[in-house]
Amino acid sequence: MSVRGARARALAAAALAGGASAAAFGDWNLYPLALVALAFLLRAWTRAATPLAAAALGFAFGAGLFLGGVSWVYVSLHDFGLMPAPLAAAATLLFCLYLALFPAAVGFLQARIPAVPPVRLLLVIPALWTAAEWVRSWLFTGFPWLALGYSQIDGPLAGFAPVLGVLGLSFLAAVAAGAVVALAAGGVARRTRLAAAGALVVLAAAGWGLERATWTTPAGEPVAVSLVQGNVPQALKFAEGRFDATLATYARLVERAGGRLVVLPETALPRFLHEIPREYLDRLKRLLAARAGDVLIGVPILDPDRRYYNAVVSLGAQPLQAYAKSHLVPFGEFVPPGFGWVVGVLRVPLSDFSRGAETQRPLEVAGQRVALNICYEDAFGPEIIRQLPEATLLVNVSNVAWFGDSAAPAQHLRIGRMRALETGRTMLTATNTGITAVVDPRGRVTARLPAFTEGVLEARVEGRTGATPYVRAGNGPVLALVGLLLVVALVLGRRRARNASRDTELRRPA
Repeated sequence: MSVRGARARALAAAALAGGASAAAFGDWNLYPLALVALAFLLRAWTRAATPLAAAALGFAFGAGLFLGGVSWVYVSLHDFGLMPAPLAAAATLLFCLYLALFPAAVGFLQARIPAVPPVRLLLVIPALWTAAEWVRSWLFTGFPWLALGYSQIDGPLAGFAPVLGVLGLSFLAAVAAGAVVALAAGGVARRTRLAAAGALVVLAAAGWGLERATWTTPAGEPVAVSLVQGNVPQALKFAEGRFDATLATYARLVERAGGRLVVLPETALPRFLHEIPREYLDRLKRLLAARAGDVLIGVPILDPDRRYYNAVVSLGAQPLQAYAKSHLVPFGEFVPPGFGWVVGVLRVPLSDFSRGAETQRPLEVAGQRVALNICYEDAFGPEIIRQLPEATLLVNVSNVAWFGDSAAPAQHLRIGRMRALETGRTMLTATNTGITAVVDPRGRVTARLPAFTEGVLEARVEGRTGATPYVRAGNGPVLALVGLLLVVALVLGRRRARNASRDTELRRPA
């Protein structure tokens, strides 16, 4: 086979490995798949002839991962945003290829740092991979979807989540993948194999021990909650003449709900709060106040300055309170500067929201202090912990109907599970079309509704007090560790390169 053919085959294999690993972020317990796929990439990196060749392998892997994992962006752009199919396909492709640049950068940089194979596999690559995920989580407002750590929530590393967060899990998962490579590769020194085997044993044992640790304690008596799934089709949500039917659906479901805390999805009522009939809101308020409870309603609100917000408001026994979404979706909820032309081809109602305050207090409802987050805000762990440890419950309201019958709802539920595990809090997720679920403080789904069905999920949950190490320190310890490892690797690499150069000079004939 020619050199060009071998390169093409290696790139295709890397893309297939990345695409296969996307399944580890869904509704199945496939955490080993992500480790095996990453180990395949790491092994390919050890054989790459040049830094550019390693970057190409990383790019191919990333393209497979993100095209396989987030191609549902096309559904929101074309099926519901009514963007022309060729333009929606091109936008989705470019977005996925942009995301693929991050593993490409890891491939290039790891090849540029001189390091012995064990250090490269067990320290340098995991540190670079984690750093790349961190940058991806905030650059251009951030998109931390499919971070490696999310794939491990059902595996032996999950116990580290309350200590190090999902970023720490990404680092440890990459270490585990590197250890697998060191064990499986031929011609590896016995000392290296022992170090790799020891790393795997220590990670598994520590994860097992941490999984049994209790970081938070119950706060008061359990509270009855009702999560409402209206199953209003996205294509009809903002349609003329549909509004009254939507109001009737949610009124009927709230009346059927038995919880002291009732939660409706994101923008469940698809008009501004001041446009909702007063008698309708009073009806819901009286119903919940009668049981000393409150209902949380997803509804846009308009302020006196004509700025509008994607919000959740409370009605019931407590005075009206509101949470306004802070982390908005580019193009879906706000238009970045210079991209106003997109509005002409993307028909998204209410697509220019204002940002809520970065720091907002939990809502005091139904005897609990509830930390609200809307839609993909729960993908940003450092933002969720701003309301902790004060909050006793986490609540996410979403409308993932934008993504149809795709992998997005299952991936989003996995993200919510990670937030519950990181914070030691129950996470309640109320969605329009699914997946509506209750997640306990250990990240386990204890109840859920089938997708694309109308219903009310009833449960009793405990509020929790206290703070996990991650709530107290956030990503700081992991980023400090990553920075230290990279600095040490650079220093040792340069020293190694200088020594090699000096040895070459000494061997050169006079």
